[in-house]
Amino acid sequence: MRTDSRLPRVLHVLLHLEQIREPVTSDQIGSMLNTNPSLVRRTMAGLRKAGFVTATKGHGGGWVLERPLSEISLADVYAALGSPQLFALGQSGDAPDCLLERAANTATSNALEAARQTFQAELQNVTVADIVAPYAEEIKAFQEQRGLQ
Repeated sequence: MRTDSRLPRVLHVLLHLEQIREPVTSDQIGSMLNTNPSLVRRTMAGLRKAGFVTATKGHGGGWVLERPLSEISLADVYAALGSPQLFALGQSGDAPDCLLERAANTATSNALEAARQTFQAELQNVTVADIVAPYAEEIKAFQEQRGLQ
């Protein structure tokens, strides 16, 4: 089964944008994520539409944060990505007139909806800034070691 890794990848980009604090090109982000810059532009367009980032064109241009990460919840980012489907599970359509299949589909749908609501609630309670808090000391030590502070 193919997985959708856009959420953690976009969070990774947002965290770097906060650290770099200067425009970052789609090419640079593509290199960071080992992906095509055109895919980066399509993905970042959703974040721009949500007001999280902005882009400037031309020499010296690129993507920059528009809002502090402490004001962006993980649920906000998930929504900006189009709220990708969580699971590959779905309903059966083999015997639409069968009451037993309907019962199985209902049970599956109810469980998936409960999981979606739990996932959404967890994302809503965490900001992008919160996710690096457990690593703050390690990040600071790394930056000092590299002369980045």
